[in-house]
Amino acid sequence: MAESDPFKPAEAAVTASERRKATRNKRLRLAVMLIIPALIVGGALIWWFGRPGEVSTDNAYVKQDIVSIAGEVNGLVVAVNVHENQQVKAGDVLFRIDPTSYDVAIRQADAQIATAQANITALSADVGANSANIAGARDDLALAEAQYAREKALLDRGFNTRARMDEAQHAVAAARDRLSSVAAEVEKARAQLATGAQVPGLNPQVAAAQATRAKAALELARTVVRAPVAGRVTQVNRLQIGQMVFTGVPMLSIVREGGARVEANFKETDLANMRPGQPADVQLDAYPGLKLKAHVDSIGAGTGSEFSVLPAQNATGNWVKVTQRVPVRIAIDSSSGDRPLIAGLSANVTVHVGDK
Repeated sequence: MAESDPFKPAEAAVTASERRKATRNKRLRLAVMLIIPALIVGGALIWWFGRPGEVSTDNAYVKQDIVSIAGEVNGLVVAVNVHENQQVKAGDVLFRIDPTSYDVAIRQADAQIATAQANITALSADVGANSANIAGARDDLALAEAQYAREKALLDRGFNTRARMDEAQHAVAAARDRLSSVAAEVEKARAQLATGAQVPGLNPQVAAAQATRAKAALELARTVVRAPVAGRVTQVNRLQIGQMVFTGVPMLSIVREGGARVEANFKETDLANMRPGQPADVQLDAYPGLKLKAHVDSIGAGTGSEFSVLPAQNATGNWVKVTQRVPVRIAIDSSSGDRPLIAGLSANVTVHVGDK
């Protein structure tokens, strides 16, 4: 009878353990092979359809109010007081326009005022003189009428001629005409001295001359162009000494201080749960790691295509549906510190809209 091998049970136990270990490893590899693709697919779905309660877009840009500065009067630039990117306060002088012609206009207006005042003095003197002439004309008329009465009395008694009567009658008519003429001159002078309801107590000629002077003084003041708002000056290179300024043509711009915001263009499919006031996060490509707190300020009244210069015409046979973008204004609540919010910077915006 052959002796039994004392190592065979041990070998059998080791073999069974290895088989169990190999089975576990196989199951583990199978599980890993199934879980990893599932995670990848799930992550891709989350990335594609958005995280629950959040919508985001990278089609967003920093916007700031930009004020275009133009001259309100025509003239040559004689001084430029600012340079590119200079910080200015409201009321600071930006540039000056040659004031020579406007100084002349003020002197001309002063001369017009003096002329109007002299005319008033002359008209007042005419009224006084013609008033005295009226009294003389009335005396002449009374004398002519008395002479006519005497001539008529003589004619009735047969001691007068028809020719003398005609002369007396003509003298009465001439005296009446002179009295009417002098009275008309007085009324005309008084009418020229009268004041209207629009400028009570002031002669219209003087009022017109004063209005002309006020306009000339306003134009002279406008030769000094000042900053209407506080901010940073830009596009100063268009402004040079000796350059001609025309009314309404922008010469430089000011980026208004403290008016930074973000305009985010969201897909129309992202707007279902979006409301003004919802919190948002803003990240700028220019400043990695900086996250600004913000909120939805307002949602645009139309898509970008509606306000384009040439809106798309979809009434054609080859129409293809395109997801539209709607501008959403995002107000920034937190400070960016020493990092300036430059107009036009690219941004990524995430709006927390709650559970979908």
